[in-house]
Amino acid sequence: MKTPDSRFYCPLIAVGPITLDENESSHAVRVCRAQAGDTLQLCDGLGHYADATIVKADSKACEVRVDQVENAPMAKPRLNLAIGCLKDDALEEVVFHAAQTELDSITFLRTEFSQEPKNSDLHKLVRRSELKSLVSLKQSKKPWMTRIEGPIEFDAWLKEYNGDLILCDIDGEKNLDHDTVFGANSDGRSDDTPVTLLVGPEGGFSPKEIEAIKKFAGGKIHLLNLGNTRLRARTAAVVALGKII
Repeated sequence: MKTPDSRFYCPLIAVGPITLDENESSHAVRVCRAQAGDTLQLCDGLGHYADATIVKADSKACEVRVDQVENAPMAKPRLNLAIGCLKDDALEEVVFHAAQTELDSITFLRTEFSQEPKNSDLHKLVRRSELKSLVSLKQSKKPWMTRIEGPIEFDAWLKEYNGDLILCDIDGEKNLDHDTVFGANSDGRSDDTPVTLLVGPEGGFSPKEIEAIKKFAGGKIHLLNLGNTRLRARTAAVVALGKII
């Protein structure tokens, strides 16, 4: 039988015997009470998944056997999120919710108004956010895990970025046409140009940063209106994704 509605992370899925790491083994054997002969659904977050039969139900090193590896029927997502650094655990909260959607990456930006987490090592914040993204991968049962990138200075990121941008702006469209943002090329080939949703920190992007975004020449620029009320940055990111996806 299959375990309850859950997937287990295995970064190297291949045909043959596999030993799951201690975290996934404990979840399978102790939490889900899986036994030898049961089937686990494995995913690697890179578009591959497999049904694996438990050979040895060990809570520290669960041994399974994979007979076939399958590829995800959907292409790697093109949509990304870039958000100004927020204080406390707000960025982790954004990742937990946003990474359940089909996002390729979430980048933390150091902007003029960004608020660094108090008394926190940003490397630790990134690691905790990566773990949140992993939880979201398994919970949402999507084939691609959302990458966590940064923190990076806004100017440096914009200089290196090539792709289209969506800026949350009061003068923007209330609804963006999905085909306009993610449409195919005129020759009918699928356009794999990345699209990045930009969300500022509390207080938004500075006038200088907004001007730089609107003058960006590395791709198309779309302006998205999020409504008539002022939203917290963490809320704005989720609302904006809901309007785009």
